[in-house]
Amino acid sequence: MRTINYHQRIFKEEAESKKESLGKRPDWLKVRLPIGENFSDLKNLMRDKNLNTVCEEARCPNIGECWNHRTATFMILGDTCTRSCGFCNIKVGIPNTLDLDEPLRVAEAVAKLQLRHVVITSVDRDELKDGGSSIFVETIRLIREQIPSCTIETLIPDFKGDEFSFEIIMQNPPDILNHNLETVPGLYHAVRPQAKYHRSLDLITWFKRKGLKTKSGIMVGIGETNEEVLETMKDLVAAGCDILTIGQYLQPTKNHLPVNRYVTLDEFAMFKEEGLKTGFKIVESSPLVRSSYHADEQAREIFL
Repeated sequence: MRTINYHQRIFKEEAESKKESLGKRPDWLKVRLPIGENFSDLKNLMRDKNLNTVCEEARCPNIGECWNHRTATFMILGDTCTRSCGFCNIKVGIPNTLDLDEPLRVAEAVAKLQLRHVVITSVDRDELKDGGSSIFVETIRLIREQIPSCTIETLIPDFKGDEFSFEIIMQNPPDILNHNLETVPGLYHAVRPQAKYHRSLDLITWFKRKGLKTKSGIMVGIGETNEEVLETMKDLVAAGCDILTIGQYLQPTKNHLPVNRYVTLDEFAMFKEEGLKTGFKIVESSPLVRSSYHADEQAREIFL
């Protein structure tokens, strides 16, 4: 069951008081209903393999586009998260026991889809000694065994900053290591209450020093200023981040943090321009961008 902490409650109360000034949702945030043969095939495959996708669990607005292009972000370690982030629609609670057959089912699905690039993410499993890093490694190993040409991106949790878990990931490292900051440091108490801003930056630095391509993402329109976004960009580049994604925050349910404002298309264009000037190799910045959006194209570009 989702509960909110003191900081989230105050944040919501302040945001609700300003809701009238928000205005209606802009046209550029409207998406088509997910339909199509490829969408249906991929949905049936996920159910057949008893797999979870962050596309579904987080109600991603791009699910129709991505699934019709036969791309998806697999979510491992079950469907229940041990954290209570204020923006995320994934179920919160006490997770089930580990499903040790899950990595093989993911690898079989990737092989059946003949993916050139795959993104593997997970819920947070803070109750596990290794945070679930060994399941990431086994999933990567089996995907490479089934389809060696497929590049692999992992969107990992922070593992509470435990280098023991980081070292496990490096036993069979991904091609791209993704870890999202999600927001600016001043909003962490409400947006990521069990996380730490500098701990996440340190994680990116740790993997960059191991020679991996690194990636991160943030949401905008949740209460930050543009100046704070630009400062966060500088922090990420200093930490060694290669790829940045920026998208509009959308409130998944009334129990989550409200939208503070709708960021304009000109502002998204400015973020991309400034991000490239700051030193990112790739910046994906537009309202409907999510962490895995166009991940296959980014992988091809970063390895050129």
